This record gives sequence, C-alpha cells and structure tokens, in this order.
Amino acid sequence: MQAPESVDFKHVNYLWDDGAVAGMSPVERLVYRSNCLGADQRITNTGGGNTSSKALETDPLTGQEADVLWVKGSGGDLRTSSAGNFASLYMDKLLGLRQVYAAAPEKGPKTPAEDAMVGYFPHCTFNLNPRASSIDTPLHGFLPARHVDHMHPNSVISIAASKRSKELSQEIFGGEVGWVPWLRPGFELGLLMQREVEANPALKGLVMSQHGLINWADDDKACYDLTLTLIEKAARYIEERDKGEQTFGGQKVAPMADADRDALLVELLPWLRGRVTHRGERLIGTVQTDATIQRFVNSNDAPRLAELGTSCPDHFLRTKIKPLYVDWNPASEDTAALKAKLEAGLAKYRDDYAAYYEACKHANSPAMRNPNPSVVLIPGVGMIAWGKNKSESRVTAEFYNCAVEVMRGAEAIDEYIALPQQEAFDIEYWLLEEAKLQRMPPEKEFARKVVLIVGAGNGIGKEAAHRLAAEGAHIICADLSAEAAQATADELTAKYGQGIGVAGSGVSGCGPAIGLGVNITDRESIRQLLATSVLAYGGIDSLLVTAGVFLPPDREGKLSDDAWRLTFEVNVHGAYNIADELKQLFADQGLNGSVVLTTSVNAVVSKKGSVAYDTSKAAANHLVRELAVEMSPLVRVNGVAPATVVQGSTMFPRDRVIASLVKYEIPFEESGSDDDLRGKLAEFYAQRTLTKKPITPADQAEAMYFMLSDRSSKTTGQVLSVDGGLHEAFLR
Repeated sequence: MQAPESVDFKHVNYLWDDGAVAGMSPVERLVYRSNCLGADQRITNTGGGNTSSKALETDPLTGQEADVLWVKGSGGDLRTSSAGNFASLYMDKLLGLRQVYAAAPEKGPKTPAEDAMVGYFPHCTFNLNPRASSIDTPLHGFLPARHVDHMHPNSVISIAASKRSKELSQEIFGGEVGWVPWLRPGFELGLLMQREVEANPALKGLVMSQHGLINWADDDKACYDLTLTLIEKAARYIEERDKGEQTFGGQKVAPMADADRDALLVELLPWLRGRVTHRGERLIGTVQTDATIQRFVNSNDAPRLAELGTSCPDHFLRTKIKPLYVDWNPASEDTAALKAKLEAGLAKYRDDYAAYYEACKHANSPAMRNPNPSVVLIPGVGMIAWGKNKSESRVTAEFYNCAVEVMRGAEAIDEYIALPQQEAFDIEYWLLEEAKLQRMPPEKEFARKVVLIVGAGNGIGKEAAHRLAAEGAHIICADLSAEAAQATADELTAKYGQGIGVAGSGVSGCGPAIGLGVNITDRESIRQLLATSVLAYGGIDSLLVTAGVFLPPDREGKLSDDAWRLTFEVNVHGAYNIADELKQLFADQGLNGSVVLTTSVNAVVSKKGSVAYDTSKAAANHLVRELAVEMSPLVRVNGVAPATVVQGSTMFPRDRVIASLVKYEIPFEESGSDDDLRGKLAEFYAQRTLTKKPITPADQAEAMYFMLSDRSSKTTGQVLSVDGGLHEAFLR
C-alpha cells in the first residue's frame, strides 16, 4: 500500500494496493476501489454513497467501442459490493436524456418530469445488465471526469450540516472544492453539478449541503487518493477545534454501571418493543451503549440537538425525522419513572409525527407509516434502535451513530442545522422510494419474529431452527452444549448472511442467529439465557423446547432414583421452568406469543423398559394443557409428540441403537456405521406404523413450524402426534 507522500492519514484507513489491482479490468478496479472506501465507516456509512467509472467496452451489437458508465446500482453497499451491484449505461444515451428533460413543458426540482427521468435509465442500459440504476446516476454521468466518488464522511457532513456551510467549505478546501446548496438527489442535482464544473473547470469536488462529498479524477487511484485526502483535511480541521470535555455542552448525567444498565435494558426492552409495534408490525432492537453514544445522550446539549433530527438523507430514511430523547436521570429516578416518561414521550412523539405528516404531505403522498420512533435515547443508558429485522436495526443504529458524529463536528466548528421539515418529508415519503418499497418481495411468515429454540444443537431442534430461519425468523439457538448451539447458529448465519450495518454493543451486534448454553433445570441459567437474548434482539416471540432425555434402565430393567429424578427434571420441570420464566417477558411485550413443547407418543402407550421416560412425557402432555390455560389469552401453548425419530437424535446413541436391534432380533453387523445401524432401526419402527415410512427430524420441524405459526392461531392446549400412524397411540 502506498499512500500519497504529502498526506499522513490519521482519520481514514488507506487501503489501496497497486499490486492487488494489477491486471484487473476497469470494472474489477471499480469494485476494488468501492470495497476499500466502504470498509471504513469514517468514509461512508453502510449502503451509503456511490462510485463510478467510465470505461470503453465492446458493444455486443456493433462490435465497436462504446463509452459506458459503471455506477453503483440501487440498493448496493460499497463495502460488500461485487460487479453485480453495478449498473451499466451507454454514456451517449445517458447524456441524451438531458435533451429529453429539456423538452418537458414543466421541469425543475421535485417535479413529476424530474422523477420521470428515472424511468428512462433502463433505456440506456448497456449489455442487458439487470442491475437497476440509482437516483444518483446523473451526478456521475453529467460530471466529465472518468472516475467519481460520492461519499458520506462524517467529517465532511459536519461541514455540510453547519450554519456557515458554504463559507467553511471555502475556508477548509480553498478553491479546489466548490459547494452546492441542498437539492434532493436526482436529475436536477446532476445538472447543477455539471453547471458548477463548467463554470469552474479547476474544481476537484463539491461539498453537497446537508448531504456529503462528491469528487472526481481521470485516474481511479487518483480519485481514491483525493477522496481520502479531502476527508482527512476536514477531520483535522474539526480535531483542531474539538471541545474535549465540553463537547455537546459537557456531561449532565453520569453513565450507569454496566451491570445495572444491562439489568435495566433486560427489563425495559420487551416492554418498549410492544409499544413501538404498529398494526402488528413487530420490530427487532439493537442496543448501543459505548462511550461515544453515552457522551452524547448524557450531555447538556442532547435534548436540543436530538430535537433537530438528522441531516444526511441516507441517515434520515432510517432514523426518521428525529429520535425520541427521554429526560431521565438514573441517579435520582427509578425504572418506573423511566417507563412513565417513555409512555408520555411516545404519545407526544406520535402526535408530533402525525402533525409533521399532515403539515408536509402532498395529495399523492403515501399513507403515514409507523408513527413511533426508530431511535430512542436514554441518558445514562445509551441508544435503542429498531428495524424490521436485525440487519436493518443495526443500520439504523449505525446511522444515528454517524448523525451524532456529524453533530459533534458541526458544533465544534460552527452550529449544527438539520434539514427543513418539508425537505425531510419529501425524502421520507418520496414516491420513488415508495415505489422501491412496493417492489420488495413480501415478508416471510416469521419475519420480524424472534424464536427461542431449546435443544437447537442437534436433531429435531437443529432441524426446526433451519425450518424457521427459512421463514425469516431470528433464531436463539440454546442447548446444554453451548458449542453445539453455536454451531447451529453459525450454520444459519452462513446461510442467510450476517446482514449489513456495523452497530450494536456486545451481543446486540449479532446477526440473524445466536448460540447460547442453558441448563433448563437451573432457573438462574434460564434467566441468563433470556437476558442475553433480550439484549440481542429486544424481545422473544416464540419458544420451542425440543430438549429431553431418555435414560435407559440397566440389564435388570431397573432405573436408579437419580435417573428418575433427572428424567422428570429435564422433560417436565425444565420445560415448565423456561415457560414460567418467559411469562413476564410475554406480558411486558403485550404481543401474541406461541410456545411448543416436545412430548412423545410414548406418553399414551404403556409398555416395558421406559417407565420413567413415558410417565414424564405423560406429565409433559398435561403440562401443555395447564400452561395453555395459565398463559392465555396472550400466548398459545401446544405440543408436538414424535415417535422413534432415530436420525440425528441424541436419544439414540450407538449403544442404544445396538441394544434395540438386539431386542427386536434385527440382523446387523457390529462393524456397521452409525448411520447404517440407525437406518435399520428406523426402518423397523417404520414398518410398525400405518404409513410405513421412517419418521425424520424434518417431519417434526414441519409440525412445530405449523404450531408456532399464525396458521394455527386458534389452536392451544393441543398435542399433535407426528408418529407415522401408531394406532396404539390413538387418543381414546
């Protein structure tokens, strides 16, 4: 890596490596440049900013060279982008759209004619590239340089969001960087930038008021170097004027001790989650409690600055018009006082949001969305961010972290100002953004929900975790073996992705699944499990217990007293313990929940050799019915009763399988593999059923999915047998 000799970078990471790009195509170099820029959150936020390169390509129709604009497409993220995330457009066709726009009878910022230009971008597509062009395409196409970077660096947005933005831009960057006033991204902004460069060809970039930085060069490495150099210059200017302990007016509230803060959050988050749910649309939480966010929320200026809201449109789309700041002091007020202030604050926030919507809406504006805050700030505690899934809530938290840094910088060098409400509304409720939302695929059945699976480390529990994750669920994988639980969580994360966004303190920075150890015979172990789960996601919607034990008798058919006790401790008492510990959480959330316990058809079949197991499962069946009564009407409780699930089950270790094969006089080879031996036993059990088919973990997972889902919303207190048709287990 070789940084420009004239710059010693302190505020950004210089990642360009000439050796890495040797031999790359222009598009590959663009991807490389984009990944380097996106890897540093001080350069741009997740999903924010865009890059482009103009390259000569062979036209597939004519075989002639064509000048093509490669630009980050709609919805991409620079840090994780590949070539497939970039749109490609013929430059001559894109530039020709200026004449189409000029011919419109009514044109200008935010006119139907301007928005309509987005519909022409597909007509400029090179080589049938399916990636949709973003609204920022004209910014790149209408600038004459071959390479353009548009970033959202906190340091430059601090300048862009300052009251004296234009003067500061000149003072910091001199004549090499110009300034343009706030204008919503789109065709008009591209034309404005084109005019600025035509009037001053020496410009290397522009500060975009309330928005960010755009700069360019005719060499891609030079463009990258310039981007970092400008950001570094802005960051140093701010650093020289940093207010130290007087940042944000100095500390007003002392931060809580970590243990006290986490205990508060564990009690508060499910309660708050229920109150920010709107029309049944649940949200997933991310908690930020680090020193940087604490410095802001604990400060004297936090109430004033929070009320102003965010500036950069990328921030605003996630963080809404403003956060909810709660004026609470943990040193003198208790949790009850905090909840009371949150109740009042939420009511006022909803009223304010409705008033904002009514004052700013247009005749064709989309209907008002969830009027609750997506960011909640609590002095002494930190920030709670909400989103439709874990990835989105992490992005929301990340963006408000960026907003805080922008406010810090702006207040250090000048005075922070936010977007006017009408401009903010026109971004939040932009018809083009609404159309993008409408094009998104429908949410899956368990989207927005958190499912705790006890026994997720193997067998039926692992299978159920995969089945529910496929339906969009966030999965808490719990098991007596923390390693097995984590292995299942790792499988799910690898399959569905960690998601984007780089926020979240501790476990709250997790992805779609976490793995935790738990002993369900120990209530303190359960409480630790639930506390960690709440800090990770903000609440829990469903519980599935697949954990259980079968302890075989000795050769004389006897079972020790300890084995009897352990069988009931796990199969009955353990299931009750965790359901009972969850009662308060479900009540605090006030959201409909579901519980499924795994029992067994053995509960209704009398036989020799498994008396402790069978009677424990009979008790578990009745536990289902009792809990259904106790937890109604908010929570449904049902059971799934498997039979002889040999595949992947910890209840069928090799010794037990062999013992069963001997018992039933089934021929086998001692040298046979575990899978072969299990297959023989499973086939024997299958032939005893009416369907004559082996019972698999997938069969159980499908039944559990049904019983946990809203598809069985009117069913509670029932036990569903999944046994292939054992007539001995028919209910009588």
